[in-house]
Amino acid sequence: MRNFNELSEREILALAISSEEEDGRIYADFAERLGGDFPASAVVFKEMAAEESDHRRVLLDLYVEKFGEHIVLVRRQDVRGFVSRKPVWQSTTLGLDVVRKQAASMEAEAANFYRQAAGRSTDATIRKLLGDLAEVEAGHGITADRLMEKNVTASVKDTEDDTERRNFVLRIVQPALAGLMDGSVSTLAPVFAAVFATGNTHDAFLIGMAASIGAGISMGFAEALSDNGSLTGRGAPWIRGGICGAATTLGGVGHTLPFLIDNFNTALTVAICVVVAELAVITWIRCRFMDTSPFSAALQVGFGGALVFATGILIGGG
Repeated sequence: MRNFNELSEREILALAISSEEEDGRIYADFAERLGGDFPASAVVFKEMAAEESDHRRVLLDLYVEKFGEHIVLVRRQDVRGFVSRKPVWQSTTLGLDVVRKQAASMEAEAANFYRQAAGRSTDATIRKLLGDLAEVEAGHGITADRLMEKNVTASVKDTEDDTERRNFVLRIVQPALAGLMDGSVSTLAPVFAAVFATGNTHDAFLIGMAASIGAGISMGFAEALSDNGSLTGRGAPWIRGGICGAATTLGGVGHTLPFLIDNFNTALTVAICVVVAELAVITWIRCRFMDTSPFSAALQVGFGGALVFATGILIGGG
């Protein structure tokens, strides 16, 4: 890698050309990824990709005029201090707000690059073009707002926001909620059966950890293998499986950790408090994201938890 202040004007122009090409392709990737769920926003990024292509063409013309046909390969990752862009294809999920914020960040970085490049140039023509591009990139926030107003009306934005919320619920909330419910409720029976049967908090802790981790692995694979997301729009299966498995393990570990306490009564009291907190969190998630009334959610979750808790006590106490 080389420092930016070590680059020649030829290399700076080559870097600008490759950067514009990369940014244009990223905007085109954004448009392609958003096209299915957010067609209006996809149009905005298509137009931004076209504008980056225009910048690249102008830079190419100047480079050929000044330095000839051969363009040296200088990329962002070759220059120390430049922020690298994560390829869009490596992102399995892209929210609308995330894309818009990333685009704004890209434009700010590009404007800063052109300002620095113009400041280092001694050729009047190159300096003028780089300075002009700095102003253009700095004004892209206004351009993006104009394109948004043109293509994304208030009603369209509401529709896209609803779509994003639905995708978030399908791809994140539902697998996480399923995991939390399974981990928090299903592991109650073995953990409390163990502690009442043995009277030993350490044994209960080991059984609870085994049950939690085992349930997390099982639920993770079950969620991942149940639906590949191609028809339901629920997203990448292994991401859903990872979320579900992690939430399942977390739900079980929560009321297992108190049994690290040696005192039986203290450990049991803390564990019961944790169970109540876990069920309250599940109830809140159901109310917040699943359009369930607070009373109905509390009744469903509390009744299920009480049944499993009673099962553990009856089996362990017997």
